[in-house]
Amino acid sequence: MRIIRGTHQRRLIHPPAGLPVRPTTDMAKESLFNVLENYIDFEGLKALDLFAGTGNISYEMASRGCSQVLAVDSNSRCVKFIGDTASSLKLVQLQVVRTDVFRFLSSPYQRFDLVFADPPYEMTETALLPELVLSGNLLNPDGLFVLEHSRGHDFSAVKGFLEHRKYGKVNFSFFRQPVEISQ
Repeated sequence: MRIIRGTHQRRLIHPPAGLPVRPTTDMAKESLFNVLENYIDFEGLKALDLFAGTGNISYEMASRGCSQVLAVDSNSRCVKFIGDTASSLKLVQLQVVRTDVFRFLSSPYQRFDLVFADPPYEMTETALLPELVLSGNLLNPDGLFVLEHSRGHDFSAVKGFLEHRKYGKVNFSFFRQPVEISQ
C-alpha cells in the first residue's frame, strides 16, 4: 500500500497482518483520485473517510492537501493503526474516531467537502449510504460523496448521482450534494 501523490508521495504503508479490512488497491485508488481531480481541488478541503480500515484513503487525502481529514472506523486495531501511522507521518490534519459509522451518520457535528465510504462489500446496509450522506447535514453545499462498493449495486436513480466507475472488481459511485436554490 502506498501514498500516490502529494507531500508523502511514494511512501509505503505496511498494515499489520490480521486487520479485518480489504484495502482499496493502489491501481483503483490512483484511478479514483484521477477522477476526483476533475471535480475538486484537494487543497484546504475538509474530508471524511467512513469505514476507514487501514486509513489508505485518509493518508492520500491528507498528502494531497486536505486541511482536515477525519477517519471513522469501529475496529479498535484499525483506529490504533491509523492514529499511529498519521503520527509517524506527521499528518497532523488527520484525526481518527472509533465509532459505528451509522451512529456517526445519525448525528453529524460538522460538514465536509468530500466524503468517502468503503463499507465491507458483504454489508447489507450499503444501499442506504447515499441517502444517509446526501440527506443529512454532513456535506457542504456542492460537496462530493464517493462510495466504493461491489458489483450489483446501481445508484443511478439516487438524487445527486454523477457517475459510476469500475476498476477490476472495485466499483465507485460518485454523488454531488444537491445545492438548494431559494426562491
